[in-house]
Amino acid sequence: MSDYETMDKEEIYSKVLRAGRRTYFFDVRATKAGDYYLTITESKKFTNDDGSFHYKKHKIYLYKEDFTEFKEILAEMTDYIINEKGQEVISERHQRDFKREDDFVAQEAKTPEDTKTTESFTDISFDDI
Repeated sequence: MSDYETMDKEEIYSKVLRAGRRTYFFDVRATKAGDYYLTITESKKFTNDDGSFHYKKHKIYLYKEDFTEFKEILAEMTDYIINEKGQEVISERHQRDFKREDDFVAQEAKTPEDTKTTESFTDISFDDI
């Protein structure tokens, strides 16, 4: 049996969620007894100094007997986070080019003399770093 056939038998149903540098793989697989379970794999891309890249993967296995409690706790935790911190991703505030809405209002209130020119700056993309 080839590796392809083995993989075909193992993975019954799959979905992929791409989220920036992270990719999440949801795979339904079969046990030796023929029952199904779920694997969730997080794959995160890292760039080396020489420009090449590698991935780090983390995997969890979730079995049917744990589905109900897992879903309940996941829903509780995600609801808690949204209720406490809202939908905005706070880490975006720490990016160099992040501008809050009230920053735009404050910027518009400045006079042209108060605004420094950025012509001497080099435009870079962090994807290139």
